[in-house]
Amino acid sequence: MQNQNDGHAGKILRVDLTTGKITKETLPSQLIKLYLGGAGIGSYYLQKEVQAGVEWDNPENRIVFSSGPFGGTRIPGAGTFSLSTKGSMVNGAVTTQANGFWGAYLRFAGYDSIIIQGRSPNWVYLKIDKDEVRLVDATSLIGKDTREIETVVREETGEKGISVFGIGPAGENLVRYAVVAGDRGHVASKNGCGCVMGAKRLKAIAISRSRQEIPLVDPEGVSAMARAMNENAKKSALYKYGTAVSVSPFYRDGILPVRNYTTNIFPEHELINGEYIKNNFEPRPKPCWMCAHPHVKMVKVTKGPYAGLEGEQPEYESLSGWGSNVGNDDAGAIIMLSDLTDRLGLDVNESSWTVSWVMECYEKGIFSSEDLDGLEMNWGNVENIRTLLFKISSREGIGNLLADGVKRAAETVGGEALKMAVYVEKGTTPRGHDHRGRWGELLDTCVSATSTLQSSAFLIPKLDEFGLPPVNKSSPWEVAASNAKMDGWFVFLDCLGVCRFTACNPKLVLGALKSITGIDLSLKQAMEIGRRTINVLRVFNYCHGLDSTKEVPSYRYGSIPKNGPAEGKSIMPYFEFMKSLYFELNGWDSDTGIPLPHTLESLGLGEFINDLPAKD
Repeated sequence: MQNQNDGHAGKILRVDLTTGKITKETLPSQLIKLYLGGAGIGSYYLQKEVQAGVEWDNPENRIVFSSGPFGGTRIPGAGTFSLSTKGSMVNGAVTTQANGFWGAYLRFAGYDSIIIQGRSPNWVYLKIDKDEVRLVDATSLIGKDTREIETVVREETGEKGISVFGIGPAGENLVRYAVVAGDRGHVASKNGCGCVMGAKRLKAIAISRSRQEIPLVDPEGVSAMARAMNENAKKSALYKYGTAVSVSPFYRDGILPVRNYTTNIFPEHELINGEYIKNNFEPRPKPCWMCAHPHVKMVKVTKGPYAGLEGEQPEYESLSGWGSNVGNDDAGAIIMLSDLTDRLGLDVNESSWTVSWVMECYEKGIFSSEDLDGLEMNWGNVENIRTLLFKISSREGIGNLLADGVKRAAETVGGEALKMAVYVEKGTTPRGHDHRGRWGELLDTCVSATSTLQSSAFLIPKLDEFGLPPVNKSSPWEVAASNAKMDGWFVFLDCLGVCRFTACNPKLVLGALKSITGIDLSLKQAMEIGRRTINVLRVFNYCHGLDSTKEVPSYRYGSIPKNGPAEGKSIMPYFEFMKSLYFELNGWDSDTGIPLPHTLESLGLGEFINDLPAKD
């Protein structure tokens, strides 16, 4: 008979920061069956333990770190973990992922998940070495950036191989879009998860490197699937250039953001794309756990004012955010700003949208240099962007206003400044794209219950693998329908503890799951696990006051492109129709987006039906 816990440690580590009490709990086999791990387990414990009315900075909020059944196996990218909490940007749910090694080490330590609760009276970090788990005074880490805390912890513990994820100055100072970063450049971002850690006075979690066998049903099958997944990943252009490969194609498609959506013209895109970086910055691979996919690289700035700087190759969102969106065509400067953003512990998307808004306000005379602490924030002024990021991370001067995000800052300034800010009404910004030419992602960004990518219809090139035809990207009906039909796949991957870039072939992913756990799922059943997680998060958000009226783009986010390939196109005449259709096809109320009782029942979520607010 198959062990219910094959592929799982079957243990949860619970840490109460208020009392200092650390306990080990059994992960119920029924939860494994319903959610597998990762984002699924995190969403369940959020809904069960964070009551309505508990704000993001309340000690009763939870942070749930979870690996999944793939974690620590030979599957490429199986060092990924999910972080779930009630975030500070929207005061609603977030479940976000980070790659690297930490998720694998969590499994080797003997745990599937960590639940953090309470608030420490003093700054601490959590040190895990299998059964030896303790809270350590973090005085030596305060004020340190996310790279420095890794160095200090390694020096203090004498463990060169220890994996550390923590917060930088931004998290300490409760910047609302602070992130959790570690393993030299990997980041769990969106909706202020690092800010929540800061509110709990938890600076970092460090896990010792150890070797504990992960229980596998078919070890040889796992090895075969790992080889096949690595070979499949090599077919992607990401293998050669990383996500930087997207810069020029996105520009040609009209979805590269330029100067805060004021234009779509940026001929300098070839100076910041993947090919340019590959040819000019001495990239060298820095793979994650068991991954032969070298899309993560270290680079060195070889010329210019930042010559000698070494850092992680900027991902696409850093290239667009610190490149075209702020009017900067110096790739060396982008590397510097990307490295600084990670070190300070800031979300690159929230930061760059905030800065680009400041620059447009400065250009149009809404802000003077005196308003900005003497900074002249003209387009492309890299050194003043750098200074502004330090101000934001420390909440100094104008940085205090900007540390709450572009929506709150724009509402405070008001007038025309509010019309120029790019955000979703619930509080977060989009990723580093111009979604006015990518309707599927604009819709997803507005309605996502995860605060990150939820649907995947607009990203997967071979929808036929999911039994779907190609989508007419200008058809409101087809875009909304395909988003609804593909809800679940990405979130299913987030339940496994695996990188989305290596898990791009559904047959191989399901084959790997069967080899690890013995669980044989159809594609439909797999996506139901993702949908189950989405529905729990949606219930959570409605219980905590986030309703469909906030799931709309801001004035600028929903505006009409003035030039470029998407010139004159607008989603807004169709947006409410698309949103209602998407809700309906997901089994939710077409007006409110609240999951219907029969939908929850069909997904095995009947226990949450009575948690929902009654419809007026």
